[in-house]
Amino acid sequence: MKKIFGKVLGIFSDDLGIDLGTSNTLICVKNKGIIMNAPSVVAINTKTKDIFEVGDKAKQMIGRTPHTVEAIRPLKNGVIADYEITEKMLREFYKIVNRGKSLSSPRVIICVPAGVTQVEKRAVMDVTREAGAREAYLIEEPMAAAIGIGLNIFEPEGNMVVDIGGGTTEIGVISLAGIVKTSSLKIAGDKFDSLIIDYIRQKHNLFIGEKTAEEIKIAVGAVTDLEEDIFIEISGRNALSGLPKNVKVYSSEIAEALEEAVVLIIEEIKGILEKTPPELSSDIKRKGIYLAGGGALLRGIDKRIAESLSLEVTVAEDPLNAVVNGIQQLLKEFDKYKRVLISPESDY
Repeated sequence: MKKIFGKVLGIFSDDLGIDLGTSNTLICVKNKGIIMNAPSVVAINTKTKDIFEVGDKAKQMIGRTPHTVEAIRPLKNGVIADYEITEKMLREFYKIVNRGKSLSSPRVIICVPAGVTQVEKRAVMDVTREAGAREAYLIEEPMAAAIGIGLNIFEPEGNMVVDIGGGTTEIGVISLAGIVKTSSLKIAGDKFDSLIIDYIRQKHNLFIGEKTAEEIKIAVGAVTDLEEDIFIEISGRNALSGLPKNVKVYSSEIAEALEEAVVLIIEEIKGILEKTPPELSSDIKRKGIYLAGGGALLRGIDKRIAESLSLEVTVAEDPLNAVVNGIQQLLKEFDKYKRVLISPESDY
């Protein structure tokens, strides 16, 4: 009876794909493309615990709220840190997506880091159902990125994908529609921001917030010295006088600030390569490494990884959306790709 009811509901609903990221949540609809790209931030009333704002408006409130409002990032390192707030955030996103529709109970495919535990996988599925999904399936991030990049995941050939996201850097070696070797490193966009904040405080005696650190990363973020040392002028609070102050921050400074993190990412990739079976290693040597995620946009990161590992590195055509593009492709050809999904019926 439940399955019949699910099929009936399916007539009235669109299948959704969600890249539930630490920094941003992207939602795509089958045959309609990406319809939402919003920060994974929720502003709540601290007294009533009701939702005040979600997404862009909530992000603008970080560091600017009165004591009655709190801006929260409910995901940390790619997994749910606050179950209740994540559910409320997803419910609000569903409302926005389904605005004007009288009945909607979608089948949802949601992306998770490859290193999450069974408990964390169950939490993501449960929160998705609680938020209104008819069925919930999971796909691991390196697999979704590989599909989004356009790799043929079904061939008996090794492909290495490195997805540098907001909370984690996902590394996966893929062959025959499965992940052979994988690692989930908790060094990515958020860590870059915190390193920039620390560097600006130490070098310029200036306190800045997450939003400013992200602006610096986007405007002048680099991991090697550039031909032209570009800069951005920022404002913050002087650590000595406590007064507002402007300083210029150069790309060479950001390369210095991020050096430690970049070295750790390269070492993690090297570690996975050392564990990869020889036949797949030869495939990776021939084809190189594919880079995706927002971190792939850091200036010079592809060259830095290539030089360190003596491998060709290809940045995805649309690195920021590689994962959600993979989910979108999966929604279009569900029967073809469904064996790469984690489903509650077969995996629990």
